[in-house]
Parts: sequence; C-alpha cells; structure tokens
Amino acid sequence: MSKLELVATATFGLEAIVKREIEALGYEITDSRNGRLTYAADERGIVKSNLWLRCADRVYVKMAEFKATTFEELFEKTAAVEWESFLPVDAHFSVIGTSAWSKLHSVPACQSIIEKAIVKRLGEFYHLEWLPKNGPVYTVRFMFQKDECLLMIDSSGRGLHDREYRVKSVPAPIKETMAAALVSLSFFKEGRFMVDPFTGSGTIPIEAAMMVRNQAPGLARKFDCTYWKNIDESIWKEEKSAAYAAIKQDAEFRIVASDIDPRAIKIAQRNAEEAGVDDCIEFKVEDINKYKNFKAPDEKGMFICNPPYGQRIGDKEALGVIYSSLKSFIELNPTWSLFLISPDKDFEKAMGREADRRRKLFNGDIEACYYQYYGTK
Repeated sequence: MSKLELVATATFGLEAIVKREIEALGYEITDSRNGRLTYAADERGIVKSNLWLRCADRVYVKMAEFKATTFEELFEKTAAVEWESFLPVDAHFSVIGTSAWSKLHSVPACQSIIEKAIVKRLGEFYHLEWLPKNGPVYTVRFMFQKDECLLMIDSSGRGLHDREYRVKSVPAPIKETMAAALVSLSFFKEGRFMVDPFTGSGTIPIEAAMMVRNQAPGLARKFDCTYWKNIDESIWKEEKSAAYAAIKQDAEFRIVASDIDPRAIKIAQRNAEEAGVDDCIEFKVEDINKYKNFKAPDEKGMFICNPPYGQRIGDKEALGVIYSSLKSFIELNPTWSLFLISPDKDFEKAMGREADRRRKLFNGDIEACYYQYYGTK
C-alpha cells in the first residue's frame, strides 16, 4: 500500500461532521480549511472513503501543493509531479480548476499549462510521443488560491451526494449529503422516533434510515476510482463485503415521512425502495395542520425537516400556517425536539423563542440556518 494524502471536500458548515466521519474510519486529519479536509491514508482509504462518507462532496488524491506566479513555474512544478504513480499509459484524463486572488487568474490558461505538463511527464515516462487516452477516467483538479496551487485527482467522479437511489425527484430537492448532515446533527439513533412532515422525495427519512442501519451510502454505485488500475480489485471486494456485513437490519427505530402532495409520497416510496429502506419508513399523505394542537402518544421524538420556504413557494401565509403548526406541537409536546433548515431569519420570532442552537449552512446556493430546538429530557 502507498502512503497517500486524501482530500475530502465539504459544503460550508459541514466540515466538522465530515471530520468526524473521516476519524470514524480510522484516519488522522492533517489539515483542515474552509471546505476541505486533508488526511493520511492509502489505496484502501480511497475505497473506504467513497463507500462510507455521508456528508462529504468528493474525495480527492492530493498530488502536490506549491507556489507558482508564472506559467513557466506552473509548468515545471507540475511536470515534476509523479503522475505515473496514478495515471496509466492509457489514462483518459482531463483538467479542471479554479483560481482566486492569484497572479495566474486565467483558468483556461492554467488548464492548458497543467495538461501539457502532465502529457510531457507521462510521455517521457512511457516513452511515447502520443498518449492514447482511451482507458479509465481521471479528472485532475487544480485550486489556485493566493498563488498557492493544489493539484489533486478526483477519485469520486459524480459527487458523493449521488447515492443512485433517487429514481424520481420533486422541485427543489435537498441533496443527500446535506440531508445526512441534518440527521447527523440531530443525533437520531436506534430507539428514537422521527417525523419529516415535508418529506418531498423522501431524502431526509431515507438518509436517516440508512444511517441508523449503518448502511454505507456508496454501496450501490460506482466511482471513477472503481476502474483505477492501481487499486487492486480485491480491496473493493473486501471493503464491500465488510460494508454489507456491517448493515444492521434488525435496528429498531421509527420514521414517519409525510407530505401534502400524494405524488411526492409516491416518489418518496419509490426512492426508499431503491435505497432498500422502504420497510422501515411509514409514508403518509398528510397536511402539517394535523400537528396543530396535537398531543403525541409517544413520549419522545423529533422533527427533522426542510420546509418549503419563501424562495420556493413565495407564500407568506402558507409559511405562517407551517410555523404555527410546528410551534403548537412543540409547546404541547415538550419532550419532542425540532430540527429545521430555513433561510428565514424570522423563524425564531415565529416560534416565540430562540433556538437552543443554530448553525449556518448552504442548502444549494441558498444561505440557510439549521435551527435546533431540544426537547426536555
């Protein structure tokens, strides 16, 4: 096994959760910055990270990091990297990236220089004037910031939010990685009762069920690194077998997923079937009004929800009904907790009290807050 540095990227506000997930896999964080975490691992770590990280966006292999203020310097330092350690002779590679606050601010120019340097390095190593580029996919990503260039190879391919269970969707769905983060922050676990009254395509309940059952989120899909020649096939077999063995089918918990839209409930049920957790989620067509003045028979439970806020419905009266129902329920059921993501800065005012905790997050490109109201013990 080779000693590698991996980089997991994360949506702003989720770095601490991703850090916890990486450490749970047994890896040590060596650097943490806004939106990315670097950790020491090996080829098996690439596999485990893609299979198990629920809240990270992607997993990269770090190839180099250096300062460059001229294109000549960028070319020479890129060509000095041992690309042959990952890229085979037929690697189908491309270069993408970003640049901010750097002298080399032209992204297309940086792309061209980096690609030429890699071609030169591989051509000399494999003794070829022309590279076939008809093999496995490798996406080289560069990040220029304040003249510092970070070079990485994307091991994930499609973002880790794509679990491949979302057969159909509804307008403005929440990403699977964000839904998993909301569940993680709520500390939903075995023996608990959870309700999502605005379930939409069912993402939050599905992620909650997968988490409590310890079902690896990447188990049903393939990644770019699935086809990499330097990761032995036996590693994939071993790690997938271990992941299947780790699933707790007998985990006891209760999840109710409801929505006012019958079509949404059908979509959510279909997605849950694809995810393999339809047997442990109760789907209902229900209006949020049901919870107003409602005394729950269960002593303890929690709402985890992503309500249809203003940017999506543009109806303040409807929002008032939602807030009123939630406030009424929480007041009548003080042992219940409420976890809700919304960009509405007046939400706490509508609830009549400040949240016990709040966390700034980005739901897609919308700045939001995760309001957390804890039930009494």
